[in-house]
Amino acid sequence: MMVSLLPCTKVYGGRLKDRQELLASSSGGAFTALSDIFLSAGGAVVCSSYNYESHQQEYKLITTAEERNAARGSKYMQSIPGDIFIKAKKWLEDNPDNDLLFVGTGCQAAGFKSYAEMCGLRDRVTVVDIICHGSPSPMLWREYAKSLETNGKIENLTFKDKRNGWNHPTAVVTIGGKEVSIKPYVKIFYSKKALRLSCHKCPYSTTERATDITIGDFWHIEEKMPDKFDEMGTSLFLIHTDRGEALFEKAKGSFDWFESNTADCWQENLEKPTPIDKDREKFWQDYYSHDIEYIAKKYGTVTFVKRIKRKIGKIIRKIRK
Repeated sequence: MMVSLLPCTKVYGGRLKDRQELLASSSGGAFTALSDIFLSAGGAVVCSSYNYESHQQEYKLITTAEERNAARGSKYMQSIPGDIFIKAKKWLEDNPDNDLLFVGTGCQAAGFKSYAEMCGLRDRVTVVDIICHGSPSPMLWREYAKSLETNGKIENLTFKDKRNGWNHPTAVVTIGGKEVSIKPYVKIFYSKKALRLSCHKCPYSTTERATDITIGDFWHIEEKMPDKFDEMGTSLFLIHTDRGEALFEKAKGSFDWFESNTADCWQENLEKPTPIDKDREKFWQDYYSHDIEYIAKKYGTVTFVKRIKRKIGKIIRKIRK
C-alpha cells in the first residue's frame, strides 16, 4: 500500500472503552489501541520504554502486549534511539509478511520515516508522532533519579497517574514499596528552563505533519466540548495519510470516539514550539555551579507567596464564572 497525504488533516477524539486499560494509560489510550492492531497480527512496535537500571527512556522493538504495557505512560525526558533504526530494518527484512508501527516525538518520527523511505520499506511502516512539549537533557533526570535512591532502587515510575483524574495527574516513583513525589522535577520540566535549545525551534509544532497519525492529550476538551469530557482522559488523533486513516478505522472499535476539528483541539504545541524561558541561562549556570538537590529546591518548589497568589487567582476565576 502506497502512502498518500489526505487532502486535509482529519481530527478525532477518543478513549478506550475498557476502563481498566484506560486507567493504565496517560490519556485516552491511543498508543494501546493502535499498537494492539500490529501486535495481534504478528507485527512489531518500535517505541521508547524506561530502563530502571540506566534511568533512561530507550527505544525498543517490541512484539508482545506485556512489553507494550511496560512502555505505556508519558515520560518527561528525552528518549535514546540507539541502533533502533537498524533493528527495525532487520525485523522487517526477516518478517516480510508483517508490518511495523513506529511511535515517537516529531523529530524522531521524521527521522525514521526518512530512513524507511531510503530503505524502500515505507509501505510497511506506519509512523505515529506525539504532540511534544520539548525534551530536557537526559542527564538532568538521571541525576535526579539517582538522588532519590539513597534508600533503595526506583521500582516504578509514573508522571501521569490518574488516581485524582486526568486533569490532576500524580507524579511519583516507588522505592522500597513506598511512593516518593517527583513534583520538583515535573515543575522544572514545565517551567521550560531545562528544554533543549533545538526544541524551541521545533518545525513539527503544527497540525499539518508528514507522519501518518499524530496523537496526544485532548487538552481543553472540558471547555470546547464539555459533553465529550471524561475524568479518565481523552486522546487526540490527527490523521494525515490514507495509511493513518486505515489504521484508525481498524482501531476505533476499541474507542468511544468522535469527530472534531483543529480549532476545538487547539493547544500551543500544535501551533508553535515551546518558547524559551527568560531564566533558562541562569538555570543552567546554577546547575553546573551546584548540584541536583540545589536545582530541585530552587526551581522545583513553589514558594509560600506563589501558593497564596495561586489560591487567590482560583477564587477570582470562580467568582468571574
